Amino acid sequence: MMKNVLVFPCGSEIGLEIHNALKYSKDFKLFGGSSVDDHGKYVYKNYIDGIPFIDDDGLLDYLNKVIDENDIDLIYPAHDDVVLRLSQLRNDLDAEIITADDETCDICRSKKKTYEYFKGESFTPKTYDINLDELEDLENNDNKAEIISKYDFPIFLKPDIGQGSKGVAIANNISDLKHHIGENPDLIAVEYLPQEEYTVDCFSNNGELLYCEMRERIRVKDGISVNAITIETDEEVKEIAKVINSKMAFKGAWFFQVKKDRNGNYKLLEIAPRIAGTMALHRNTGVNFPLLTLYTHLGIDVSIISNNNKLTIDRALTNRFNYEIDYDKVYLDFDDTVFVKGKINTYLMMFLYQCVNENKEIILITKHIKDIKETLKELKIDINLFDEIISLEKTDEKYKYFDNVKSIFIDDSFSERYEISNKLNIPVFDLDSVESLIDWKM
Repeated sequence: MMKNVLVFPCGSEIGLEIHNALKYSKDFKLFGGSSVDDHGKYVYKNYIDGIPFIDDDGLLDYLNKVIDENDIDLIYPAHDDVVLRLSQLRNDLDAEIITADDETCDICRSKKKTYEYFKGESFTPKTYDINLDELEDLENNDNKAEIISKYDFPIFLKPDIGQGSKGVAIANNISDLKHHIGENPDLIAVEYLPQEEYTVDCFSNNGELLYCEMRERIRVKDGISVNAITIETDEEVKEIAKVINSKMAFKGAWFFQVKKDRNGNYKLLEIAPRIAGTMALHRNTGVNFPLLTLYTHLGIDVSIISNNNKLTIDRALTNRFNYEIDYDKVYLDFDDTVFVKGKINTYLMMFLYQCVNENKEIILITKHIKDIKETLKELKIDINLFDEIISLEKTDEKYKYFDNVKSIFIDDSFSERYEISNKLNIPVFDLDSVESLIDWKM
């Protein structure tokens, strides 16, 4: 049933999470698409650059060309604006779009529309209609006290359409309110919610809410949750999820965010009919949202299981490299290289098995004082991993045992690397730089 899936834009946090969730699936072949040169090219083996921006008149024709040339079956939008735009183009695209219906996408992209849609619900935060002219002329208004009484400061101001914490502000008084609204009249004003913030990951199919679990956003950077923990889902939050699900047409994964007000009641911040980057947390409890969503769009019935153990995720920038280096053989040391601080170097082993996959020769060259084959056996390292094992005396010079084939050398010893580099003029690597040799593309 192999299906080709285009993730666009693939270098977003959402696109990277979709890749992590699907890269091992036997049912889907991933293609990463982007409008700019982004991190996706270091992650997606099948990378397509140059896709027009979503406001470009040529987007539709270009996407259909990509679909035709790569036999794309499904397109997974990986950005809020792309979710909305592709939902609008779905009838003219030659592949299925993995998202909710047009109305749901449109409402969710606007906080103002979202609050209006759920007006009257107990979880909808109080909003304020700001009349800037009225505020500017407040001192001359006979109803000054009445006007001021309408506002319960502090008031939180945020863009109607946006993500993260970009463009937000807090107004502590009328003067602040006039200043911020004067600078950006499109800001929406809502009640200030001072307490904890939570994200609720959900999954729906055919109108049924199949999954709803909370995670607490412990640390946030640029609007992205970089440290979060699974928590028991509050019954009040489950009821909010049920109401949202009953009024919107989700198909697969979606999420919403809530924050407690001064009285400890949950209030809605926003809803998104897409994958969230930090859904990786619940994915690692057993709920693979991107995979389940694809199956749902293909009409396959799904069930959900989840481990109930508490799990914490902590995210940071990750290095990915593209080394322009050509080699057919890897020479490496054993002591303090394969075996470090009394343990097998698992990161290096990952690289060695990458070499196996790429049919590169692996030569272990060592001055190990014991029988190296016995040591490998004790460590449960198969000697067949190595195409050749060269055992040397302490006074032997390693470079004399290298051939002229394109090679690299890995050793923790600077003196060994220095000699090999000088004598043979081949690339040499310490353990900390092995990461640059890993190919993460799948």
